[in-house]
Amino acid sequence: MTVQAVWRGLVRVILVIAILTPSWASAQPAAPAMAGPTLQAIRDRGHLICATADPLPGFAQPGADGRWTGFDVDFCRAIAVAVFNDASKMEFVPLSGDSRFAQLQTGSIDLIARNAPWTMRRDTGYGASYVATSFYDGQAIMVPQSLGVVSAYELDDVRVCIVDAPEGLANLREFFFGTQATYTEVLYEDREDLTVAYREGRCNAVSASASFLNAMRRSLPEPATHRILPERISKDAFGPVIRSGDDQWFDIVEWTLFALIDAEEAGVTSLNIGSLAAAKTHRIRRLLGLEGTFGPSIGLDSMFIANVIKAVGNYGEIFERNFGPATGAAVVRGQNALWINGGLIWAPPIE
Repeated sequence: MTVQAVWRGLVRVILVIAILTPSWASAQPAAPAMAGPTLQAIRDRGHLICATADPLPGFAQPGADGRWTGFDVDFCRAIAVAVFNDASKMEFVPLSGDSRFAQLQTGSIDLIARNAPWTMRRDTGYGASYVATSFYDGQAIMVPQSLGVVSAYELDDVRVCIVDAPEGLANLREFFFGTQATYTEVLYEDREDLTVAYREGRCNAVSASASFLNAMRRSLPEPATHRILPERISKDAFGPVIRSGDDQWFDIVEWTLFALIDAEEAGVTSLNIGSLAAAKTHRIRRLLGLEGTFGPSIGLDSMFIANVIKAVGNYGEIFERNFGPATGAAVVRGQNALWINGGLIWAPPIE
């Protein structure tokens, strides 16, 4: 055999190896990225510690058995599934007050599902980072159905119960200055007094955040006889908050929320996800973990999104479960509808 023949044979072998190696490598499952400090601490502990500030009915409420349920709790369960594929590996901590950061700073909790409304001061001043918006809120007005109005712009000559706080009062006064309607302020120091005063007829309208008004309406003897008017006279954005400085944990919380939203938009639910394994749509296959390495890129399993949807449902399912007609005090999605339905809920694509 000539030297040239040997070299030609060697070149052929090298070419075959070069051709086969990429396809072999691409067939191997991607190894998850190394766990960052928060993810590693959670795994070492064996469970997630997730909190919410100012627990309200619909967002977080304990059942007769002591088990917490609600919109915030479901999001905590989603994160536990993303990390462990087990919703039970989550300790839920209700925090009193509406703005809490110290527990995050000290590491006693991993995540606050809902803290005080997102502002620049809160996002930059306390060593915490707001991740994304999961619920849009704002100051609203509730009235009895018997008043016969369907819009706040119809209100005139009403007595409005409201907490004696500068921001809320300024919003109310600005609104009624704009409508040029007459009204009387009935002031209270604590918002819990609003429920008592409104129930006893000391006012025929009450103004507070829409989320609090919904909780108040649930506590009234006949919730359906009271209407939260659609207008918002302030803007508030709520969402998960984490300690600053851990980009991987930020990505995990952010993309779990985005996945819930993207799943609703794509029509992927906890009920139909088991039948979609043969789907050809790239968007659905990415949600199911059948294409791409989106989970491993942030230290999670490739199937983490599918696992989350199986366990808690998509964003719309979570909203319906906690604010839908079955609660006895249904909340119109409004701002919290998907962007394709006229709302503000939106997420970047998983691609």
